[in-house]
Amino acid sequence: MKKAASLLSIAILGGMLTLGGYKVFIEKPQVVIERTVEPSAQVVKTSFSNTNLPATNSPTNFTEAAEKTIHSVVHVKNTAIKTQSDPWAELFYGRGSGTRKYEQVGTGSGVIISEDGFIVTNNHVIDGASDLEVTLNNQKKYKAKLIGTDPENDIALLKIDADMKLPYIPFANSDALKIGEWVLAVGNPYNLTSTVTAGIVSAKGRDLKGNGRVTDSFIQTDAAVNPGNSGGALVNTRGELVGINTAITSKTGSFVGYSFAVPSNIAKKVIEDLMEFGRVQQSVLGINVDATYSEEGVRIGGLPENSGAKKGGLKIGDIIRKVNNVKISKFSDLAGQLKAKRPGDFVDVTIDRNGSLLNKKVKLSKKDVYRSENYRLDLKDLTKPEMKKLGISYGVKIAEDYSQRTDGSSIKGFIITKINNKKVVSAAQLATFLDSQKRYSVTIEMIDLDGEIVKYYLR
Repeated sequence: MKKAASLLSIAILGGMLTLGGYKVFIEKPQVVIERTVEPSAQVVKTSFSNTNLPATNSPTNFTEAAEKTIHSVVHVKNTAIKTQSDPWAELFYGRGSGTRKYEQVGTGSGVIISEDGFIVTNNHVIDGASDLEVTLNNQKKYKAKLIGTDPENDIALLKIDADMKLPYIPFANSDALKIGEWVLAVGNPYNLTSTVTAGIVSAKGRDLKGNGRVTDSFIQTDAAVNPGNSGGALVNTRGELVGINTAITSKTGSFVGYSFAVPSNIAKKVIEDLMEFGRVQQSVLGINVDATYSEEGVRIGGLPENSGAKKGGLKIGDIIRKVNNVKISKFSDLAGQLKAKRPGDFVDVTIDRNGSLLNKKVKLSKKDVYRSENYRLDLKDLTKPEMKKLGISYGVKIAEDYSQRTDGSSIKGFIITKINNKKVVSAAQLATFLDSQKRYSVTIEMIDLDGEIVKYYLR
């Protein structure tokens, strides 16, 4: 009996040590983009005030900023119709027997940016929605229309038709934010409406994936953000919009210390593009980055022929130190500056050339190549002459294939026409989609170099 008890104690102790070791040494934090199922609503009553008083002199008194912004942040309800199949029912009772449709409800936040009802939120808050409902802070509900989306920057623009002028939050210059500056996060975490939390700017130009070629450029704060805050406002102490709350880093799915927001300069530019063009106009400096360079700044590794950078006097080996007098410490800083500009804009670039600082004016060009990091492909939109020649009205060209297949084959020059049997119309959207998928899960229909239709299961 004593021997059995001793063995049981040893087994329990071993299990505890194994679990503890996993928690400490193996389990890592992960970036969580929240999407929640709506529980019963909890209403928080607040008074309405649209005063435009100056911010208080006290850096820790946020009452005026909170009062000026809380009525301009809304609750966004996303209803999607999903289909579920039971293969066993299909097998025994025939096709269609195991299929059922059901509603999936997601919730998040949004920010009113104009008195006539334009609202900015995250793309992942409304992705796949068949019905969108917006609830104001006074509990009035409205059906929302989706104006446009930008999956790459995780921004979406909605519109509601209200019977009154709506309170809205003005945009601030997110480049002017300083590390250590106080900010407020306003949103609807866990459906707790009209919630305000405070923190400081912990970092700028944050790349969540830790990859120098990834173009994320988030504001990092320690203001508490939880599921349901997505799409809500990050504001300064004057009540101005400096960011759209987007993600958290967490082991549990709940806030444990840091949150991330899309800078307002990027969000504003995306919204203007969606309203004017219906899609985002992405600009590039026209350089190839030297990925081996690990010091402060961005070193130019190549200059494509006829690029704006080459015409502007930049050379291979130059190190970019500033853009429009904003310090560039890493690639995500540069990407953040370019995302807030349009093709055709001019930027002032400060470079370090052999120890001497020089200023160059460079005209930005339109981005036409989109990289899928997962599948190591460069993708380009087809031109109208290319589509006419091929006799198609949609498709995306593989400009470069960096993958290393065991048989040495390449799909460079192939035209992707369908993904999982759906038509492909945009290189930017295709790159974003491919990088959101697990490997081995995508069926791609393409036109090869001989004009033949082929199907690939990309690996």
